[in-house]
Amino acid sequence: MREISAQEIAAAVEQLCVEANRQLPESLEELISAGARQEASPIARPVMEDLCRNLQAARELKIPICQDTGMAVVFAQVGQEVHINGDFEQAVNEGVRRGYVNGLLRCSVVKDPLRRGNTGDNTPAVLHVRLVPGDKLRLTVAPKGFGSENMSRLHMFTPAAGEEEIVSFVAETMQEAGGNPCPPVVLGVGIGGDFELCALLAKRALCRDVAQRNPDPYYADLEARMLAAVNETGVGPQGFGGSVTALAVNIEAYPTHIAGLPVAVNVGCHVTRHKSVEL
Repeated sequence: MREISAQEIAAAVEQLCVEANRQLPESLEELISAGARQEASPIARPVMEDLCRNLQAARELKIPICQDTGMAVVFAQVGQEVHINGDFEQAVNEGVRRGYVNGLLRCSVVKDPLRRGNTGDNTPAVLHVRLVPGDKLRLTVAPKGFGSENMSRLHMFTPAAGEEEIVSFVAETMQEAGGNPCPPVVLGVGIGGDFELCALLAKRALCRDVAQRNPDPYYADLEARMLAAVNETGVGPQGFGGSVTALAVNIEAYPTHIAGLPVAVNVGCHVTRHKSVEL
């Protein structure tokens, strides 16, 4: 049995919060640069070039990529041979608190969904924990801005729905969103499970490297078709029109009930951020 202290977890989460907000995954930044070269619209191309300059400025000045530094979503894969010395959830929230306060990140979490009132330190985080084999603890922090989160959708299809209907649902989600989620976007699509699991699958999909296609060729092809359909909407960078509306579509699938076909689309903006560490 391997022991990991709550203090070590808090320190790791603190660092991940700051680093995730300051620098995009390299593969996503490469797609944004490629999009700037590919965009043919004379209005949209300078917008893409501005996004590239913004990423460079954030790196040089060591400031957040976006003013909305998001609600902290934390994925934890806990090895079955790990013993956590201390309160795990408390340690995660302490790391978020220190990351956002000490890192001078905008705190956007309210105490109650209806009565509001800012918590002042961006806690609590949204925490997802999975037990996995081994003696390691893998933490992923994915700060989620709500300009894009608000555009997300979930639909409980019946098994009679075909592939084209699902592809259309994804494209329509972006068509209705327009410029609100700060496109070009990354889309996480969850297919299967039940009502809540398909939404979680979509969120997990946003944390997959955009350079990696689904390992199942069937779903890899469906990702490509969805990406093409979204880019054919013409929403374009920041909603100004053009051909680069989405940078990537990532699908995660799971078995489901014979009577159902849940599909969730979690919309991520052009700064779909996430950073991981293994302890």
